[in-house]
Amino acid sequence: MIETNRIELKSYFTDDLDIEKEVISFLNYREGGIIYIGIDDNGNPIGVEDIDTVVLKIKDRIRNNVLPSPMGLFDVLVESIDDVDVIKIFLASGTEKPYYKAKYGMSTKGCFIRVGTAVEPMPTAMIEDLFSHRVRNSLKNIPSPRQNLTFRQLHIYYESKHLLLNNSFEQTLDLLTNDGQYNYVAFLLADENNVSIKVAKYSGSDRIDLISNNEYGYCSLLKATDLVIDKLTTENYISSRKTEKFREDIPMWDKLAVREAVINAIVHNDYTNEVPPKFEIFSDRLEITSYGTIPIGLTKDEFFSGVSIPRNKELMRIFRDVEMVEALGSGMPVILQKYGRESYNFMPHFIRLTLPVRKGIVTKNVTEMTLKNDPKKDPKTSLKNDPKNRRKTIVNIIKADNTVSYSGIAKKMGVSSVTIKRELAEMRHIVQHVGPTNGGHWEFL
Repeated sequence: MIETNRIELKSYFTDDLDIEKEVISFLNYREGGIIYIGIDDNGNPIGVEDIDTVVLKIKDRIRNNVLPSPMGLFDVLVESIDDVDVIKIFLASGTEKPYYKAKYGMSTKGCFIRVGTAVEPMPTAMIEDLFSHRVRNSLKNIPSPRQNLTFRQLHIYYESKHLLLNNSFEQTLDLLTNDGQYNYVAFLLADENNVSIKVAKYSGSDRIDLISNNEYGYCSLLKATDLVIDKLTTENYISSRKTEKFREDIPMWDKLAVREAVINAIVHNDYTNEVPPKFEIFSDRLEITSYGTIPIGLTKDEFFSGVSIPRNKELMRIFRDVEMVEALGSGMPVILQKYGRESYNFMPHFIRLTLPVRKGIVTKNVTEMTLKNDPKKDPKTSLKNDPKNRRKTIVNIIKADNTVSYSGIAKKMGVSSVTIKRELAEMRHIVQHVGPTNGGHWEFL
């Protein structure tokens, strides 16, 4: 490994290391970059002592010493290289340039830019130019159309990851405008809103014969995302492949790629014009369309190479907190590995991803497909889409086996473990888990 315009190597981390300067240079750089701690100048991994403590120090210094808030634009990870643990700081290019040291403000002492493999003070003219072009119409600065918001679902998602939101979580998660009102990020994450995400299904390869049109929304964007993923997971197992000896049920689309594509479309959608992403199932493909094109300053090659400029960094940060997103820029390689660049279509105002049905798959007839996916006609599917029926099913499963795990319930119902954890968190007045996560049991109240 060698240093490049996007890679910086540091042998050691000390309190004297000006990590903020390096971080700011990449936030201001059009391609972002990566800082490795624990790799010497020759590219050899040498490791980091007390690595967990160092990771926490780095996170705290970036959060507290860099402005505008870089939350959602960086990851601090532990990565093993040649069986040696090093620290990897992944930095996306920010949309609120110039970024600067809080101590020095927007000055040549506070602003830095990457020039080749070096970090240089940013000239005053560049600082003024970047500030004049700063993206001000971000979700953080747009007031919520409603101010009487509640966040029970958001709390449940954080609690499911053993994270607690304190009384100042609105400020911590950037859910407020500068004048203290709830912003549009808060609106999207609130228990009730007017954002609806549609999953439409057609009998053929065009939009003539609509079989079903399900709406998932009017709730926290986290919950809506899970509902869309659950729906597409259900639809993804309605096909089979004939072999010489038997008929094998297989997914029509790669499961991991679909999950990453759904989350990417929802997290990176441009909500400033109140246009949500949409998902359409055809007999030969799945189409995922999100509003907004490639971020300004990013080329298609950079887009496909994994260069990350999060459109909605506040949403990205929260989706990462609850582990719905693994790391910045992690989704694109998964999708490209399975479907390639040709799966993307860039339009003036939209990006459409097309995932074709796998070759060799025989689609069951339309009547069977409709019965399986229409909640009104198929009681099994209604268990997944109707909260009341879903909770009755959970109760029955626990009554049959009070030691069943979250994943065990999820497997029986064909939904995600996160969905089950969310439902059981809301059913705490009925049933509670006693003892350790592995090995405990359920008790009805």
